[in-house]
Amino acid sequence: MSYSDSDSSSQAGEYKNFRQLTRERLLYEMLRSAKTGSSKSATWKVLIMDKLTVKIMSYACKMADITQEGVSLVEDIFRRRQPLPSLDAIYFIQPTKENVIMFLSDMSGKSPLYKKAFVFFSSPVSKELVSHIKKDSSVLPRIGALREMNLEFFAIDSQGFITDHEKALEDLFGDEETSRKGDACLNVMASRIATVFASLREFPTVRYRAAKSLDASTMTTLRDLIPTKLAAGIWNCLAKHKQSIENFPQTETCELLILDRSIDQISPIIHEWTYDAMCHDLLNMEGNKYVHVIPSKSGGQPENKDVLLEEHDPIWLELRHAHIADASERLHDKMTNFLSKNKAAQLQHGKRDGGELSTRDLQKMVQALPQYSEQIDKLSLHVEIARKINDLIREQGLRELGQLEQDLVFGDAGMKDVIKYLSTQEEASREGKLRLLMILATIYPEKFEGEKGQNLMKLAKLSSDDMSAVNNMRLLGSAVDAKKHTPGGFTLKFDLHKKKRAVRKERQEEAAWQLSRFYPMIEELIEKLSKGELPKEDYPCMNDPSPSFHGSTSHSSSASSSQGQAAQSMRSRRTPTWAKPRGSDDGYSSDSVLRHSSSDFKKMGQRIFVFIVGGATRSELKVCHKLTTKLKREVILGSTSLDDPPQFITKLKLLTANELSIDDLQI
Repeated sequence: MSYSDSDSSSQAGEYKNFRQLTRERLLYEMLRSAKTGSSKSATWKVLIMDKLTVKIMSYACKMADITQEGVSLVEDIFRRRQPLPSLDAIYFIQPTKENVIMFLSDMSGKSPLYKKAFVFFSSPVSKELVSHIKKDSSVLPRIGALREMNLEFFAIDSQGFITDHEKALEDLFGDEETSRKGDACLNVMASRIATVFASLREFPTVRYRAAKSLDASTMTTLRDLIPTKLAAGIWNCLAKHKQSIENFPQTETCELLILDRSIDQISPIIHEWTYDAMCHDLLNMEGNKYVHVIPSKSGGQPENKDVLLEEHDPIWLELRHAHIADASERLHDKMTNFLSKNKAAQLQHGKRDGGELSTRDLQKMVQALPQYSEQIDKLSLHVEIARKINDLIREQGLRELGQLEQDLVFGDAGMKDVIKYLSTQEEASREGKLRLLMILATIYPEKFEGEKGQNLMKLAKLSSDDMSAVNNMRLLGSAVDAKKHTPGGFTLKFDLHKKKRAVRKERQEEAAWQLSRFYPMIEELIEKLSKGELPKEDYPCMNDPSPSFHGSTSHSSSASSSQGQAAQSMRSRRTPTWAKPRGSDDGYSSDSVLRHSSSDFKKMGQRIFVFIVGGATRSELKVCHKLTTKLKREVILGSTSLDDPPQFITKLKLLTANELSIDDLQI
């Protein structure tokens, strides 16, 4: 199999982010390379994909990008297709027997569907399938290319990917462990993760969470061996890539840390207060799609418009990792600045001096200026979204709930505080109470044994179906146990005065905004990995790094110089007291990574990859952006899926509900 000669590893000259590299490989290395003869003129082609590869393409590229590379039609390999014998076809497919049979059916015989076929496999193809293709003498002359792209992952973010294993939690952590199903899931996962390194031309040191069994008498379970088995699978795939891929690095160029959901059970459940997380948690969005209600300019019915909240939107890019209160402040500033520079708006307002306008008043004024409609559309969209989120925070009493969640995690609250909340906050939503009990069960599992759990369920007015999610937290492994020391040094912290447990320690540089003290556990792990302080007995290495490897160099000086200024508010009237800055500095500007990417990425150290089996969270993705700036090393997060709290809770319920499907369960 031939392979592109381009170099995109951390050691390459020009540094491009993860998603850019994925997009360019698909567009230029695959679509643009599919040309016949010496003619350089654009000829239209047909692009044929399967269910997985169409998702890979859609996450990385837009339809306009594909069309620009000469693709006039996109087809499903398993659909009946119209013969187009005058056009060439590009097949981007998985190397499965079914796909190869369909391809041969298309191109064999006297009347093939297409003129010539350029075949690109998403992952390594077996010798048996290659032999099967070569046997058909009528097809061979019609093949323009037969190559392995080694690209079988979804680039969900400039620094994030998933392997499309939505059922990983169920298959690997379920109550009824089946070794065959679990091993099959891990094998496919390993192959897909390995294509990330093949695609980027990176060869990692592979670290993984060690099995937590404390002594020889303790039975090691399949779920306890998940990171170990996955690390071995990835290592086997990488060994093959070293032999088969031209110019693949022979020494380590980056670091990979393999974890699973057991290392941090709280991050998928706790309320995360960034703009991005709040949008996906509270607004019932479908993926990244938000339904924007646009008022009619003629006074008729409002119009619904689907909008994608993605990186091509500069306002989203700037605000997505900001605290919701900070995002609201910045949006008001943008509206005010726009109006202050616009004379027509000032005349319409009727007074240049006077009372301060609300963000909604400013939005209405701006919408009345047709000449600026295109410029202001995106701003109005985000003003509407922020207003909706703030209304929901107030209506659902999320301020009080969020404070209790964080106090529990940091050991400032305990069982009595939860009972008081459940007894007095009757307006609290069912989902809010469920998430609170799930956090409580992680910290105080003994409080849910026998009748104690039943009593808490009655007090919270939750169903037995809801309580299954609480009880199933135990299947993720007891990351917190008062009597045992778990790998990684994350033990319970006891306050001698309060006698309450804490699962996080206070970090001095954090909490520029209230309700943002919480941080995902991977933040601590990545920082230790980068400094070379991650204990090898708890996180062993599949391969001992070469003497020349310098991935764990600390960049403390550059990190300290990147300290930014904490967001400040001059308008206390609009900023709720719970959201006011507390004077500390988190050293992180939410959009600094991309704002300075063109220059800063070239100065980056070697990449760090973190893979979490069982689903990652938006707070963990935010941490990777934050640490990229702090450590001066691009940190890329991979996972089996990206889960918002409602999806994660549904998956937890399925761990002991084998007879149910996801459609049967409601959050």
